[in-house]
Amino acid sequence: MVGIGPKQPPSRKGSMHDLPQNLLQQIKDFEDVFTVDRQLLKKIVAHFVKELEKGLSVEGGNIPMNVTWVMGFPDGNEQGTFLALDMGGTNLRVCEITLTDKKGAFDITQSKYRMPEELKTGTAEELWEYIADCLQQFIESHHEEENLTKLPLGFTFSYPATQEYIDHGILQRWTKGFDIDGVEGQDVVPPLEAILQKRGLPIKVAALINDTTGTMIASAYTDPEMKIGCIFGTGVNAAYMENVGSVPKIAHLNLDPELPIAINCEYGAFDNERVQAFEKMTAGLYLGEIFRLALVDLVDNKPGLIFNGQDVSKLRKPYILDASFLAKIEEDPYENLSETYDLFVRELGIHPTEPELELSRRLAELIGTRAARLSACGVAAICTKKNIESCHVGADGSVFTKYPHFKARGAQALREILDWKPEEKDKVVIMAAEDGSGVGAALIAALTLKRVKAGNLAGIRDMEEMKTLL
Repeated sequence: MVGIGPKQPPSRKGSMHDLPQNLLQQIKDFEDVFTVDRQLLKKIVAHFVKELEKGLSVEGGNIPMNVTWVMGFPDGNEQGTFLALDMGGTNLRVCEITLTDKKGAFDITQSKYRMPEELKTGTAEELWEYIADCLQQFIESHHEEENLTKLPLGFTFSYPATQEYIDHGILQRWTKGFDIDGVEGQDVVPPLEAILQKRGLPIKVAALINDTTGTMIASAYTDPEMKIGCIFGTGVNAAYMENVGSVPKIAHLNLDPELPIAINCEYGAFDNERVQAFEKMTAGLYLGEIFRLALVDLVDNKPGLIFNGQDVSKLRKPYILDASFLAKIEEDPYENLSETYDLFVRELGIHPTEPELELSRRLAELIGTRAARLSACGVAAICTKKNIESCHVGADGSVFTKYPHFKARGAQALREILDWKPEEKDKVVIMAAEDGSGVGAALIAALTLKRVKAGNLAGIRDMEEMKTLL
């Protein structure tokens, strides 16, 4: 990706000269609707910068800009053994990470546990007991007969939470299919720690983190040029390092304004006044639905243009298609788009003609390209706000890792927004991240203990207990 301008993926435009005029016109209409040009990208970024600043103010704004109490990047010399707990929507992962004496190196042991569906709507006690079960199983299988000292735990809790302290967090609302009574509005750390204590497990939660912040910190551990962490997956988000003096909403704490502090933007909420349109145009959850709605619109409002005489009842089902449907269309290597044809037959029971396949391919390209270009706006806004001229950005998430051409299209958008000369190399490079919810969580626990040792106790609640971990 580093080079003089990213190589752009081939477009199907050259395959369209045989298309009927009415379909060619429709493709042109789609191009007009879905294309985000340089001027519009710049306009979005300028608005984005203002929204980031508003989120840091006392009044706040649409973008939460959550203060994480992660106060600094790792220097690569962190050492020790830490547990990491990653509570996702489908699995629970427990890792033991040893940061070695070799700079930027670590050893990792991990186990995955399935999250039972019934837990998601069960009781709070069942949830914490299940998590404690997994931690206990992990420790018993990896440390049998050992007399363990207390292990610090980094807990990746990727649900919207507000944190006045790094070792605590209040759940704002459940997402990812969870709906457990009595947890929203509550601190999630004490009930878990109470069960761990009751079982005699030698574990103390040293840091509660979000996966985006973890992505940034884990990536910075192995690459000192990393300045931003991003998730481009089911949702979109970013984290970056701010300085305390630029966060008016914590000014009352009278901290040194030069101190660094990580901000978890939660910027899927950008342009909330437009019903989170930004996230809906960029996140994996919605890309297939945009494609479906565009086709349904043609079926209903331009009768006879596509799928004439075919049963389109499956196409009418909301969210029947996800981003992987578009990815498969874009990956189809055949000139006659035979894989796309098979996909329509298999998933939707529709037998498209060759011109309809060409239209579908171009529509998928346009939706995928717009998502990548808009995704670059959040990164560009952070770089603009912080006057970052060059850096690496650690990115994770299914859209980033699996959607074809996403990286190249995003890189091209950054070139346009940030006005690099044609002969210049990419200065801001988005690259695959390290394991944020595992290694990142352990590192943040390590950085927190480092702060305790140095006497920088801002945003740490259980100070005395933390000292027992040193």
